[in-house]
Amino acid sequence: MNNAAPTPGDYSLGISIVCYKSDPVLLARTLASLQAAVATARSELSLQVALTLIDNGDEGSHLQALLQQSELRSCSQLISNAHNTGFAAANNQAINNAVSSFHLVLNPDVELDSAALLNGLIYLLQHERVVAVSPACINGDGVAEHLCKRYPSVFDLLLRGFAPVVLRRLFDSRLARYEYRELAQQQVATAVELISGCFMLCRTAALQQVGGFDERYFLYFEDFVLSLALGRIGELHHVPQCRITHHGGGAARKGWRHIVMFARSGWRFFNSNG
Repeated sequence: MNNAAPTPGDYSLGISIVCYKSDPVLLARTLASLQAAVATARSELSLQVALTLIDNGDEGSHLQALLQQSELRSCSQLISNAHNTGFAAANNQAINNAVSSFHLVLNPDVELDSAALLNGLIYLLQHERVVAVSPACINGDGVAEHLCKRYPSVFDLLLRGFAPVVLRRLFDSRLARYEYRELAQQQVATAVELISGCFMLCRTAALQQVGGFDERYFLYFEDFVLSLALGRIGELHHVPQCRITHHGGGAARKGWRHIVMFARSGWRFFNSNG
């Protein structure tokens, strides 16, 4: 994807993965794909990597075993929390102490294309105003998943997350705009408003400048809040040559507890941001 050589030098990448009752098979695939992506990035960049797994669900021995099976084990650490601190606070444990050039926030249900890290990092090196990169994404069935969003209304969120199919079809053009669906057909990078927390490749200095994630958000909307904060100091871009597969699901498909958390975080988000 690169049309110009990256800025010469040595770079470092911090990676944080927060785990809470994570599917062990998916997590193993995440780590394997991450290992391959790191190897590809190192083939063209002088790159040091520090991986932090944050255990929010009393899975220490299981996660430690997975790390020991990975070639990334020599540059990895496991943080085990006494209780579930939430996605935002757990990621901040790695972000706040990071001394890296870049930082990747990654979900434990994401598989990276082998060139995803290389293409994302080179893009950041070539575009100084860009503080965060969002990838092109498909789900486990190979269908495009639209990670980037425009600033939502309450109706957009209810429509996308909870409305029956027939109602979503009536408002398909509205949802298409909210979800930046046009990006799925583009091969050029595009500035966007909001990006997903399942994969956020950022400049570490920018993350730390805005204070990382807002820890008032236990789960949901913390990525929107961080996107808004980062957007005030730089640009967020969708980079189609950075590709992932995301196996996650929405709040409505995860049961009533997630619906309650989604509603609570949504209430806070709109009260704080309009």
